[in-house]
This record gives sequence, structure tokens and C-alpha cells, in this order.
Amino acid sequence: MTSEHPNAWAAAAIRRLRAEGRAHGPTPLRPLPLPALRDIEVYLKDESAHPAGSVKHRLVRAMFCRAIASGRITADTTVVAATGGAVAVAGAHFARLLDLSFRAVVPAKTPADTLVRIEREGGRWQPAEQPPAAVQQEARALAERLGGHFLDHFTDAGPALAEYGEPTIADEIFEQLRAEPHPVPAWIVTGAGTGATSASIGRHLRHHGHPTRLAVVDPENSAYFPAWASDCRDYATGMPSRIPGIGRPRTEPGFLPSVIDLVIPVPDGASIAALRWLHDTAGVPAGPAAGTGLWGVCHLVSRMRAAGARGSVVSLVGDHAEPYRNTHLDPEWVRTRGLDPGPYADAVERFATTGEWDAG
Repeated sequence: MTSEHPNAWAAAAIRRLRAEGRAHGPTPLRPLPLPALRDIEVYLKDESAHPAGSVKHRLVRAMFCRAIASGRITADTTVVAATGGAVAVAGAHFARLLDLSFRAVVPAKTPADTLVRIEREGGRWQPAEQPPAAVQQEARALAERLGGHFLDHFTDAGPALAEYGEPTIADEIFEQLRAEPHPVPAWIVTGAGTGATSASIGRHLRHHGHPTRLAVVDPENSAYFPAWASDCRDYATGMPSRIPGIGRPRTEPGFLPSVIDLVIPVPDGASIAALRWLHDTAGVPAGPAAGTGLWGVCHLVSRMRAAGARGSVVSLVGDHAEPYRNTHLDPEWVRTRGLDPGPYADAVERFATTGEWDAG
């Protein structure tokens, strides 16, 4: 137990969280060399450069700030999350920064590499006893038993980013493009997991009056494209995404379709083909969701070329390739999951070398 007044601890904790963000500065905005494209530049906003290695780093930092400011996290609180992904790694990172205990309830098939990363950040994990659909409830119950705080990234991420997310990804993109040939991008491309990142970017574009349009790329099995296309806010597929970090079997509370200009459905085989091109040809060590984003970029650039438009396109790199060397970057793993990147690989290579795109 600490004798420090709760308000003093809270203020110091939030200062420490914000200082962590300032210390690492904006994540890099890297040009993607595509010599065949004239008058159109493509950039990758590399969120894997965060200390926890993913775009979820911003999201979880904002959630910690909001929970501390509202008194839900104090100096003695155990923080609990329900995920075997990047949110758990980021949660462990920030808990360690604040000398808090962190527990993750992880699905049974969570990759061993992710569990090692949670432990490396000082967190603890335990396998879920319930099916994947019930992991959230199990983690919430654990938090209640421990008198802790449940880090509900599906419900709380959007409000947290709105209140404590500055500087946002969009803030950084526009500042980094200031001296580039086309400082106001024609498109920003991202995936949607919780929906909070796309909502944050969309709000920024409208708040500042930018003519930039926002595209969300959506993998197979995900509910976001059909929800957006049908204007059905509670659409559900009941099937998990095979592209980590993006896609959900149901529309989450943070998804804000009103700020999105286009949702592009992307076959999982296409995501893998584009991922391989990024990794093997472009030398970009990105995770699978970046492949999904690149497929969307190809589609958008082809539309710009057909219209004779000039400009820039920015796509997010949500995480690093390292956690996926034994999964999405392993040809045998891909084959056994029934994923076939072959039909899509030629389209990506042709686009990269000629600028031509006929994949729809």
C-alpha cells in the first residue's frame, strides 16, 4: 500500500505516461518506393516503432490515462486484459512503467511468441478456461475477484483516444507530410480492430476540414464491410478474422462508419501475398494487416490513376513482422490454413513494377 494521496499518484502516473509518448516521438512515416507511379506517392506510417511494437500502444496508453483520471486504476490496482495479442503486450508495458500488476487472460491458441512478449514486459498470463467468445467475460470476472480493473479495449478505446490520444496518428501524419510534394494525402488507409483508430483519424479529418478521404480495409470473416455497406450497426458474422489486429466477428462500439469514406473487403490470400511482397521485395518487416492495407492502396491508387489525379496515399503498418515468422510468413502454416496467396501475388508484383492494376 502507498501512503501517497490518490490524486497525487494519479497526476504523476499520467505525467509519466505522457512523458513516455513524448520520449519516443512520432512513429516514422516511410516512403514506399514504387517507381512506376508518377505524381502519386505512397507512405507507410510505421506504428511498429512503438516500444510495445504495435498501433495498440497508443490506444492502451490512452486507456490507462483515462482509467487513472477516473479513479478506476490506482497505485494498487491489478490491470486485467482479455487478449492474446498486441493489447496484452502494451498493457504489460504500461503496467510495468507504473509499477502495477498486469494479468492477461489469453485464448488457448495464442502463439508462444506473444506469451513470451507479455512476460518480457513484466506481465503474467493465464489460458482462458472458456471458448474464445467468452474470454472477455472470464477476464472481467477475474478483475472483479482481484479487485482490479478490466481493460476493455473494445468498449473503452474510442473514448480514451478522443480524450487522451493526442498527438494522434493523424496529427503526426500531417506534420510529417508538411514538406512533401503532396502534404495533404488523398487517402489514409487503415484496418479496424476495435474501430478506435479509424474513428480517431476520421474525426481529425473532419475537425480540421481536410479533403483527405479515409479507407478501411477489411479481411475475410469480418463484420465491418457488410456493416458499413448495409448501414447495419449490429452486423455479426460469428467468425474470427485470420489477419491479426484487424477484423472482428461483430461490429464493435468503437467503429464509427459515419467518418469512413470507403471500406474495402480484402481476401485473406491477397493479404498474405501483399505481406510477402512487403517483406521479401520492399524490405518492410511488417505484420499481416499491412498486407491488407497494401492491397487497399493498390485499389485506391488505380482509381486515382484512372481519374488522372495526383497526390499521396498513407497506409498504416500496425505491427512488426517478428511475431509472425512462424505463422503468416511461414508457407507451410499458410498452406495448412487453406490460404492461397498465389492468385494474388502476380497482381501485387505487376502493380509494383508497372503501376497497372486489374484485380478489382
